[in-house]
Amino acid sequence: QVQLVESGGGLVEAGDSLRLSCTASGLDFGDYAMGWFRQAPGKEREFAARISTTGKHTYYADSMKGRFTISRDNAKNTVYLRMNNLKPEDTAVYYCAADATTYTGRYYDLAEYNYWGQGTQVTVSS
Repeated sequence: QVQLVESGGGLVEAGDSLRLSCTASGLDFGDYAMGWFRQAPGKEREFAARISTTGKHTYYADSMKGRFTISRDNAKNTVYLRMNNLKPEDTAVYYCAADATTYTGRYYDLAEYNYWGQGTQVTVSS
């Protein structure tokens, strides 16, 4: 079965950095664009970042541009999210997701993604 497993979350102070990892199994990883989403307490899940199958193209939510970097290592079936200068408002559960479809431009849309991980908690204290 397809599994996406996130790791790397934790409790950090404002200004700190974290790198999240998501390792996939049960799919041809190189055929999937990958995304990161997050869900803060009491809020809807929102788009954070996306990377194309080869890593050539990346997309970010406006609030994360310049601070977050998405990357992937297809040989390891892993996608990463490097988060710098973390802020309390970044506190959320972070999810990775896999998209098998041809790029439509709706990279921010949860419905574009076929598979989801269980999430990893990131808590940023002030």
